[in-house]
This record gives sequence, C-alpha cells and structure tokens, in this order.
Amino acid sequence: MIKRVLGKDIKKHLFRGKAIILFGPRQVGKTTLLENLIQLEEKKALFMNGDDADIREILHNTTASRLKALIGDAELVFIDEAQRIENVGLTIKLFTDQIKQVQVIASGSSAFELANRTNETLTGRKYEYQLLPLSFEELVNHHGLLEERRQMPQRLVFGAYPDIVTHPEDAKNLLKSLAGSYLYRDLLALEQIKKPVLLDKILRALAFQVGSEVSYHEIAQLVQTTPVTVEKYIDLLEKSFVVFRLPAFSRNVRNEIKKGKKIYFFDNGVRNTLIGNFNPIEARADVGALWENYLVSERYKLNLYQQSDAKPHFWRTTQQQEIDFIEENHGKLKAWEFKWKEKTKVRFPKTFVDNYDATTQIVSPKNYDEFLLASSEE
Repeated sequence: MIKRVLGKDIKKHLFRGKAIILFGPRQVGKTTLLENLIQLEEKKALFMNGDDADIREILHNTTASRLKALIGDAELVFIDEAQRIENVGLTIKLFTDQIKQVQVIASGSSAFELANRTNETLTGRKYEYQLLPLSFEELVNHHGLLEERRQMPQRLVFGAYPDIVTHPEDAKNLLKSLAGSYLYRDLLALEQIKKPVLLDKILRALAFQVGSEVSYHEIAQLVQTTPVTVEKYIDLLEKSFVVFRLPAFSRNVRNEIKKGKKIYFFDNGVRNTLIGNFNPIEARADVGALWENYLVSERYKLNLYQQSDAKPHFWRTTQQQEIDFIEENHGKLKAWEFKWKEKTKVRFPKTFVDNYDATTQIVSPKNYDEFLLASSEE
C-alpha cells in the first residue's frame, strides 16, 4: 500500500470531539486511507455508504437514540459518499454533540454538495481534509526518488490515480472508465448540470487550453452557450476536483493582466483521456502543456498537504511577457519558469524583475524533484 501524507494528520485528530470530513474525487483512495487508519487504531468500526438507498433512508432525519441503536458498540463510524445523504450535517452533529465517545468520519467526492450539507451545522465541530491523486512526494516515499524520476514520462501521460499507478499495464482502460461518467457522477446528479453533452464540450475545450489563459467568452462561443454558463460549469468542475483555477498576479504595475486565469487539471491522465491522446511524450506536440499541468498540479498537492500559506499565481502583461508560476508567501515572492527542454535559454521579463523583489528559478526535468519536494515555507 502506498502511504498517504494525510494519514498522520488525520490520525492525530481522531477522538478529539470533532468530526473528520475528507473531500476528494472518486477512486482517489479515500476509503482505503480511512480503512487503514481504522485498522491501526484497533477500534471496532461501522462502515456505511451514502450510495446505498437503505443507508440514505436510515441516516436521513434520524435521532440520537436511533443512531445509538444503529451503531451498537462501534467506536468509529465511517460514512462514505456522505454528500448523497440529505441533512447529513445534522446527522453528524448528533454524533459530535450527543454521542461524543464515537468518532465519526465522513467522506465525499463533491465538495459542492458535502460542504453545503455540513458547513453551517458543523461550524467548530469538524476537521476538513482534501485527498487528491497520488502526489510526487508519496510516490517518492514509496518507490524511491530514482524510480519515480524514471516513471515521470508515464505520469505525464497517464497521471497518478492509485489504480493507474498500481496497474500501469491497464492504464488506458482504467482511465477511460474513470474519466467517463464515474468521475462526473456527482456533477451529473446536480440540478445545475442540465446538459451532460455541454459539460463534455467544456471539458474538452479546457483540456486543449492547458497552460493558456482561459476566456469564458471564447469557450462560450466555441461550445455555443453563454459565458455565465461556462463559468458555472467550471466552478462545479473545480468543486468536484476535476480542474482548478490559477489567478493572475498583479500589484498595479503598468500593463499587467489583473483578472486573468489559467485552468489546470488535477490529473494529467484525465486530461489526456478527454482529448483521446495516450501517445508517449516523445511523439507529442503538447509536451510543454503536459509538463506545465504536471508541475502546477503537483505543487498544488505539496502546498495542500503541507498546509502552506503560499498563494499561487501566474504573471502576464498585455505585451505577452509571462512567468509560468509565482508564489506569494508572507510578503515574499518566488517565480518559476517551466521548461521541458533543458537547453532552452530563459530570461525572466525585465518588467517583472525591475518591479518585484523575487527569487527566480528554472524548472526542468533535471531539477523538478526539488520543486516538488521543497517546502514552500523555506
């Protein structure tokens, strides 16, 4: 089993009188992580899945006495896909307020629904965590740095979902299954998503624009809908852990783009499945985009699991001067340029260097492990 970085932190917060809420996409290993933690605790546990109709009925509008009868002598209660259960926030609140000796853990694949169902009722009563596909750090800890560096071309094409990493020989079929309706199952159940075909078109448009600044208006014209609809769908895709936004950095230097955004996929394999391209990197014209998506998504995981305060951005001017990635942390700036070809000469734009006191660095296949393992607090 590949150990997850979050395991230690979640274990530290068990039996402290608060619920544990674990967000993350389907098939990312939430259940496996929690089952392993429960085994280590050597406590009697009860598992319930919100995808099951009888579980949804039992936990909907329940009472403390009914819950006590349901769980018996279990000390740990795990509710998977909790976003499927109506009023699940009130149910979890009953545990934290009236069945305090029991640790309740709820996981969900839709931050939109689960957060909506728990935020108000569980204020001050929960610890929240987000689990994503396997991180570079986790894979290095498991395989060793040398082996994981050798696997990097595989990661650029097929990503790092647990099943894909452990069954590379069947990566294409597994990804096609994952990136089909299963990954978007929660999205397709929402009333806001009335046109699954439109969702697919928007996803494909985003997949082809990785590394480029995204315009809601341009995508709307491309897929024949409104910019407002595009923004709504992207917001829901972000809350379902399919994509995430990277905002532009600006401090009012002349000609800086202030409201721009780039959109990246949490997993390269999902992105490549959407465009139907599993060709090896040496045969691809989009290797620069793959490299950028991989580095930005992996840095996202690193900062997330380290609970870093670093705020990520990209930087660009109206004259097309650009820096791929910037982090602002406690007033300090760091800037990186991503280059797949190590011999490519890079100069950081004079406008940026003259106006900002920032450390700068090139990230290439030669040194990328430093970028994906180093603490952003350093």
